[in-house]
Amino acid sequence: MGQIILVTGGVRSGKSSFAERCAARCAAESGTAVAYIATAQIYDAEMQLRVDLHQSRRPADWTTYEAPFSSENAIREAGKAHGVILFDCVTMFLSNDMLQYSEEEQERDSFARHVEARIHALICAAEEADATTIFVTNEVGDGIVPANRLGRLYRDMAGLANQQLARHAAKVYLVTCGIPVDLKKLAEAV
Repeated sequence: MGQIILVTGGVRSGKSSFAERCAARCAAESGTAVAYIATAQIYDAEMQLRVDLHQSRRPADWTTYEAPFSSENAIREAGKAHGVILFDCVTMFLSNDMLQYSEEEQERDSFARHVEARIHALICAAEEADATTIFVTNEVGDGIVPANRLGRLYRDMAGLANQQLARHAAKVYLVTCGIPVDLKKLAEAV
């Protein structure tokens, strides 16, 4: 059964860099290869720059799977040949999925169950893989309340998805100012 590690934090908090170091360390300790599952879609120059930055930090021997939608299938495929899977990122995956649905469909009570099912599929794929899967996600609930309906729905769904992943994760790190904090270790002390 695979192990799940969740890395969360705000934008430009250092979470992806930390997750990359964690993946490299896990791979070195286990003598296995790393698969990188990328969920971003490039729509503009700014996103291209972000993707380029991530790619420039990635070692050449890591295998990249582009999977903005069927990410659970990419986890299953990557788990066949890699001992470490780095999934960057859950909130981009969620955004890609949400934008497939109309405003009317998003407002139904069943939409939260749909998101829960999508995250559950990621969790199941990661647990079935003989690998350590590191999920990177954004902590979007600490900021101001978004001004529009879609932004509020996204924030709510991301919060629920992060809680769901955290329940299944062996380790959960919050990265802030480039400093990772082990949340499960802190929770044990409470």
